[in-house]
Amino acid sequence: MELDHITYQGPPVDDLQLLDRLPENLETLLNSLNGFIQFGGGLHLRGACFAPEWHSLRRAWLGPTSISDLFANVDPTWVPFAEDCVGDQFLLRNKDVLRLSAETGEVDDLRMSLKDFLSSANADPIDFLALEPLLQFTEDQGGLPEGQLLHVYPPFCAKESAQGVSLKAIPAWELHKFHSHLAKNLPEDGGKFRVAISDCPKL
Repeated sequence: MELDHITYQGPPVDDLQLLDRLPENLETLLNSLNGFIQFGGGLHLRGACFAPEWHSLRRAWLGPTSISDLFANVDPTWVPFAEDCVGDQFLLRNKDVLRLSAETGEVDDLRMSLKDFLSSANADPIDFLALEPLLQFTEDQGGLPEGQLLHVYPPFCAKESAQGVSLKAIPAWELHKFHSHLAKNLPEDGGKFRVAISDCPKL
C-alpha cells in the first residue's frame, strides 16, 4: 500500500515482545514501517518502540494511564494503534478498526480492516480524518509539532463550538488526560455541563 504525505517515520523496532502480541496485520505493517505521522499530524500511527514515548504503542496500550485506563468504554485487549489530530483514537479489536471519540468516550465500529482504514485515510484524508481543525491551525500557526495534538476549546461536543473554537498544540498525553476527565463528567442526558478553566490546558 502506498502511503502519502508521511512527515515522520518511527525509529527501528526495538520492542519485539510487544510486536509478538499484536494482530498479524498490524505486526506486518510495523515490521515494514514502525509507525508514522501523515498529513502534518492528521494521522499518527504508533510504533513498537520504547522511545519517543509519544510514539510508543506500549505506552498507549499497556503503560500507566493507557488509553483503556483513561476511557471506560475501551477494552484493555483493544490495541490503540493510531490517533487523529484532535486525539480521537483508532483501536484494533482482532482485525476490526474501532474509533473512540475522545471528548465523549463513545466507541464506534468502523466496520473496516486495518488495510481498508489506511486506504480510506489516504484516499480522502480531509473528510475521513476530519482535518479541518488541522488545516485551520496550520494556516494560522504553521504546523503541528511531533508528539503534540490539537486542544479544541470549547470542545466540539459543546454547542458553543458552533460559534468558533480556539486551537492550541499541546503534548498528546496531556490532551488524553483532559479528554478522559471531560468524558467522565459529561451528563448522560445530553444536558448542560461546565468545563472548569482549571481542568483545561492553558489557551
